[in-house]
Amino acid sequence: MNLNVKNIAILGSTGSIGTQTLDIIDEHPQLFRVSLLTAGRNWQLLAKQARRFLPRRVVIADSSALPYLRQALADLPIDIAAGTEKICEAVREDDIDTVVTAMVGYSGLHPTVSAIESHKTIALANKETLVVAGDIITRLAEANGVSIIPVDSEHSAIFQCLQGENRSEADKILLTASGGPFRTWEKQDVANATAADALRHPNWSMGAKVTVDSASMMNKGFEMIEARWLFGCPPDKIEIVVHPQSIVHSMVQFADGSVKAQLGVPDMHLPIRYALSYPTRLVSNRSMLSLSQYSTLTFEAPDTDKFPMLNYAFDAISAGGTMPCILNAANEIAVAAFLRGEIRFGQIPHIAELTMSAMPPTRVTGIQDLVEANREARGKAEDILRQEKSRL
Repeated sequence: MNLNVKNIAILGSTGSIGTQTLDIIDEHPQLFRVSLLTAGRNWQLLAKQARRFLPRRVVIADSSALPYLRQALADLPIDIAAGTEKICEAVREDDIDTVVTAMVGYSGLHPTVSAIESHKTIALANKETLVVAGDIITRLAEANGVSIIPVDSEHSAIFQCLQGENRSEADKILLTASGGPFRTWEKQDVANATAADALRHPNWSMGAKVTVDSASMMNKGFEMIEARWLFGCPPDKIEIVVHPQSIVHSMVQFADGSVKAQLGVPDMHLPIRYALSYPTRLVSNRSMLSLSQYSTLTFEAPDTDKFPMLNYAFDAISAGGTMPCILNAANEIAVAAFLRGEIRFGQIPHIAELTMSAMPPTRVTGIQDLVEANREARGKAEDILRQEKSRL
């Protein structure tokens, strides 16, 4: 056995980040081995991945899919289980070195906590974990001597810009955003956009929920909160800059006025590869950036009147306590309803605003406080959603 091989667990292996992580592992089988794969409900793709990579165990969150998954993998010596608790148990196994947290939304919180408590390196692609529980997660990681390596392209860019630098000399984070599919749309047209419109991202190929969050700029608000915790940077030192070409993935401004930027093609394989191989860099056979193809790189301020979710994120981190958790819960309820065709795009921020207004933040002393805040906020958002649907 090659002792230099990293054993990888992928939480959310059937999603966009998960499948691209498997691409990287497939490119470098001498460096990485899959120990654990988990998925929400897509047992068919999970079974296909398990046959290709032969992990020691697979877990499907949706227990109703367990019989199908077991039947599909009956001839292989793979441990098969179902349920969120089993995912939390699985990441604790000794044969796992790095956990790629690519589950969508709040669902990634408890498995990430479990992995940190088990002293695993975290390749973080689930931004909601830090949005909901940033203070708890960062303190827990420090207490357990755990490294959190960002996978999001923007946070990977910031992480790379800070390599070799004295972090106390970093003055500002410049977090870039593509602007999404509605950057040039009129405000009223954005409010009436359909799911098909929102899912047409101009630069990135992502899952449905993340793509809708990008269209509303909620994704960028969450990334601001994530950056606050990952890099210990106060929100007033994080500036959102719309960069439609998605070539400059983010920048760091230093005390002397210097600005460092990380550039690359808009391809998530790059930050995933860096997170898995850090602190080294692996050779890539994928397309490289050619600046001659980009005669113009443009930057502009975001339109927070058209995209109020960005302001709500700053409001939430300023309020502190359970408020970021409340915002995340409301957004998850609203986006799911929008994708089901139950509400208009413009009602997503309205549901988020009303939920935040109805629930004053409370102090967070532990994970259970967030569990309760998430439950209550989802209930409140569902109530507001029913009222919103009645107006259509």
